[in-house]
Amino acid sequence: MKKRIFTLALLSLFMIAGANLSAQDRTYSENHGGALNLGLGIGGYGGYYGYYGRSLPVFSINYEFDVAKNFTLAPFVTFVTYHDYYNHYGYRETVIPIGVKGSYYFDDLLRANSDWDFYLAGSLGFSIVRTSWDGGYLGDSNYHTANPLFLDLHIGTEYHLSNRVGLFLDLSTGVSTVGLAIH
Repeated sequence: MKKRIFTLALLSLFMIAGANLSAQDRTYSENHGGALNLGLGIGGYGGYYGYYGRSLPVFSINYEFDVAKNFTLAPFVTFVTYHDYYNHYGYRETVIPIGVKGSYYFDDLLRANSDWDFYLAGSLGFSIVRTSWDGGYLGDSNYHTANPLFLDLHIGTEYHLSNRVGLFLDLSTGVSTVGLAIH
């Protein structure tokens, strides 16, 4: 089911891209770096939280730096917290993935007009996990066995509202987000 949703979202992205391709002159800079990206999304079935079996709301922040033409690196931090139960005892878990995302922009190849950016990316990092148990639990507090390292793949787009602000959609194998890009 999740694979179908990802495939449908990907097809929708390409349909939007195809409808907006143009050979018009760009009015915005060719550089993609220098952007602060603030995102809200869902994730949890894989990627950063491979040990948790449901999707959770997340907050993400990154800052993109130009490395080469059409290529950026973006250090990022993501945050999620939730309350659940294990063996009839409650606990709160906070997960903070930290890493870097490398993005390659295909605007030139797609001849996208200046309002749109399209990219493929990969992110690499590790998750810091903190668990606090409700009173009375004396059992194994290290019941998760997931590796804290992760590697995710992304496909995304940004629509520029102006040369300073844009809206983005980032579909990922870990956490998919929508958000605001400040240039």
